Amino acid sequence: VQLQASGGGLVQAGGSVRLSCSASGRTFSSYTMAWFRQAPGKDREFVASISWAGVNTYYTDSVKGRFTISRDNAKNTVYLQMNGLKPEDTAVYYCAADYLGISSRLKNAYEHWGQGTLVTVSS
Repeated sequence: VQLQASGGGLVQAGGSVRLSCSASGRTFSSYTMAWFRQAPGKDREFVASISWAGVNTYYTDSVKGRFTISRDNAKNTVYLQMNGLKPEDTAVYYCAADYLGISSRLKNAYEHWGQGTLVTVSS
């Protein structure tokens, strides 16, 4: 599967952004999907994941209550709605796919990655 992330940009603190990740291929619904992010000088970290049918979602503690991951299997797309953005959310955001995965928080579990989209939150 090939992934294409979009939707990043510059936003003020407290604002909102929705990221999208479109996938190619006919087996999108068999992939656990996730969003990771990488801030300058830091390791890539887990943000959120969603199971194949979208029933189960998981979040890192720092975004709980502010970010929402969702998916539309008919459109081969996963989303990340980010509300209440903070300057510390500034990072390149990557979508990732894990075939028949178990919603791991480990980046090494994901076989496919999008190219990343930059989100910059100004204070």
